[in-house]
Amino acid sequence: MTLDDSPFVRACRGQDVPYTPVWFMRQAGRSLPEYRKIREGIAMLDSCRRPDLVTEITLQPVRRHNVDAAVLYSDIVVPIAAAGVDLDIVPGTGPVVADPIRTSDDLRRLRPITTDDVSYVAESVRLLVGELGKTPLIGFAGAPFTLASYLIEGGPSRTYTRTKAMMYGDPGLWHALMTRLSGITLAFLRTQIEAGVSAVQLFDSWAGALSEADYREFVMPHSREVLAGLANEGVPRIHFGVGTAVLLRAMGEAGADVVGVDWRTPLDSATKIIGPDRAVQGNLDPAVLFAPWEIVEREARRVLDEGRAAPGHVFNLGHGVLPETEPEVLTRLVELVHTASSR
Repeated sequence: MTLDDSPFVRACRGQDVPYTPVWFMRQAGRSLPEYRKIREGIAMLDSCRRPDLVTEITLQPVRRHNVDAAVLYSDIVVPIAAAGVDLDIVPGTGPVVADPIRTSDDLRRLRPITTDDVSYVAESVRLLVGELGKTPLIGFAGAPFTLASYLIEGGPSRTYTRTKAMMYGDPGLWHALMTRLSGITLAFLRTQIEAGVSAVQLFDSWAGALSEADYREFVMPHSREVLAGLANEGVPRIHFGVGTAVLLRAMGEAGADVVGVDWRTPLDSATKIIGPDRAVQGNLDPAVLFAPWEIVEREARRVLDEGRAAPGHVFNLGHGVLPETEPEVLTRLVELVHTASSR
């Protein structure tokens, strides 16, 4: 079996599969004791720059859970750090930018990147492809809007006040920043594809803060630029955001082959919005995994049933695995998805 024949890639393309494939966002990470052990004393960004660590951490959930795809262990801010931004990933907080970008002079500090700037990512992908064999590897990047929000706010935000102030008040600077970020994101994803990933996911985690009209005017052209730039690369493109029920149609139109759906929108309803020509990914509420097993099973079967409305379905959570999740529940969930969806 080639990687193109794997259930994951076939589902992304809307082709027949022997069962519904499953992987989890943040499957490599804090829910696994082996991850916490190997990361002891090592800063997040440093761990992302060490191919030996990236390889081991990416493989951990594949070994443990028997998921149908691995996802590269990295972080969405890796390419903007490579572009010269002084930032740190602070435990318990997230990315914190030392000098936020709020003026045209600030923007000059954000330079384009080349493969050489992220050579450790390419090396990690090559090592992983050799180790994974018939299991596909998913590469990923942050979408321009989500990256812009960190750069402008200086860190995570609940209101995105400064981000929207630039978007509305200085659209010229806004589009210049988004154009620069589109180029950085595209270079980062192409580096991963050239090194051997089988699919890519564009995370627009915070796009749900926008109305559809604002998304279409200020964000969609730049996400489309990234996704269109990958159209001839031969790998499925997944597009995901949180709280994006009103944006699902536009996110599909931006150029995705697969639209990730968070837990708030049933997959059959999402498919009616997105259209019949794109696969969907999702969308079990991550918090359900803390309920008794009979509830987990009931909800997983519901997601599988709703996913049948789409031409292809990749089972996932509606966002990332929560750190307190019991790994055994994830392992059991993978087995249930495979068994319950067997064709």
